Amino acid sequence: MMKPCYNIVLVAPEIPQNTGTIGRLCVCTDAALHLIKPLGFSLDEAHLRRAGLDYWPHLHWHLYDDWEDFLQRNGHPTRLFFCSTKTSQSIYDQTFAEGDWLIFGNEGHGLPHALYERYADQLYTIPMPGEHARSHNLANAVSIALYEALRQTRWQSHAAR
Repeated sequence: MMKPCYNIVLVAPEIPQNTGTIGRLCVCTDAALHLIKPLGFSLDEAHLRRAGLDYWPHLHWHLYDDWEDFLQRNGHPTRLFFCSTKTSQSIYDQTFAEGDWLIFGNEGHGLPHALYERYADQLYTIPMPGEHARSHNLANAVSIALYEALRQTRWQSHAAR
């Protein structure tokens, strides 16, 4: 298997359909999926498999016991981008590089409080100009962020050729 272009990290995801959809997105874009426990569902749950359809067997994915396990097993990566509504720093002001880690909290609570403090300067948001907007669906947010990263790296370099 080739090295993934990007790494999608879900911290304590709760909804299996979102994780299945994100897994399918990762297969379609050559990204890896990293799941950090606790999970709000079983990995053999039918909803997860149904959302990922027949893509799940092709997914490059990893499961971790907690954040520290994730850091240790991945050599303490430094290019971490945390998606959050708790910042004004826009995703569109970031400069991505292949191999980056795009990190998302869960559907109900976002990221753990400790990560907001520890990585305050690495938080970014997807602008939401809607008057009543609170947050995007997790699978949609991952899609927006991943495709922005791909636009900057894969498709910009192809356009320049």
